Amino acid sequence: MRAMVLEKPAPIENQPLILKELEIPQPKENKVLIRVLACGVCHTDLHIVEGDIIPPRYPIIPGHQVIGRIENLGARVKEFKKGELVGVPWLHSTCGECKYCKKGLSNLCENISFTGFHVNGGYAEYMIANKTAIYRLPETIDIFSFAPILCGGVIGYRAFKLTNLTEGQKLGLVGFGSSAHIVLQIAIHRKMEVYVFSRSEAHRKKALEMGAKWVGKLGDTFEERLDGIIVFAPVGETLIESLRYVDKGGTVVSAGIYMSDIPSFPYSLLYEERSLKSTANSTREDVEETIKLAVEIPIRPLISTYPLEHANKALQDVKYSRLDGSAVLIIG
Repeated sequence: MRAMVLEKPAPIENQPLILKELEIPQPKENKVLIRVLACGVCHTDLHIVEGDIIPPRYPIIPGHQVIGRIENLGARVKEFKKGELVGVPWLHSTCGECKYCKKGLSNLCENISFTGFHVNGGYAEYMIANKTAIYRLPETIDIFSFAPILCGGVIGYRAFKLTNLTEGQKLGLVGFGSSAHIVLQIAIHRKMEVYVFSRSEAHRKKALEMGAKWVGKLGDTFEERLDGIIVFAPVGETLIESLRYVDKGGTVVSAGIYMSDIPSFPYSLLYEERSLKSTANSTREDVEETIKLAVEIPIRPLISTYPLEHANKALQDVKYSRLDGSAVLIIG
């Protein structure tokens, strides 16, 4: 099988992903073999490839927004059949036994593992996944545009839930990449007003086309006070800037797995019961709810497609915000 393999991290401009021919792995016990059809390209993949976050081992095959068909089953897998269309997200496995799992916070599991980080992911023609890591998908979906739902959608949805906003309230989005343009569709579906902050003029224009009430940049002035803001930019200063826009009791949620240091800031920005939260991974329930919601609305991610061997190029385009929406590798 062909796979894009990371042997050691490097700036994406150095083309660190190497196209290799590998043997097709075989599933054992409670695992399945998936023939990959599409894999979304995530900002987290870029952080892994460039060494901002370090996987437990190298080489590793990235990719955690995977859609494919079950090709083969381990001996203990009875819940699935060959040929079924399935998705594999970032969350790969949890222990079910630690104090976090027992409290319903499996996203904080002490023994958690992630697709494309602890185990090989979807930048390949085939991959192995635990049976608990896969989710049935409707045959009616467009597999390429649906791939970003499995991370951009899931993490965005969890961050959205952490704001605790309800119908009629005002939501801000800082950054307008893959995840934010999915969250915008969810918020509008929930009858909220959405305000988008982006340095990119093209992204601001796209946000208006998709239904945002206001677009601008952090630092711009406007009279509204927002009930909550989700920050997708991995820059610590943006969290502090966002606090300036939220109303009393408002919440700023960071949706990223990686963030530069947060500078000191005056207590007055946090006073009046404002809060600052992070989003960490997701639960299985988050994935199931996001898939259900994406089909019902329906969510229509904007995508740019690339062949597998152009994964380095796709990640460069993600790094420099050259995309409207998400990058997706077409593999099968």
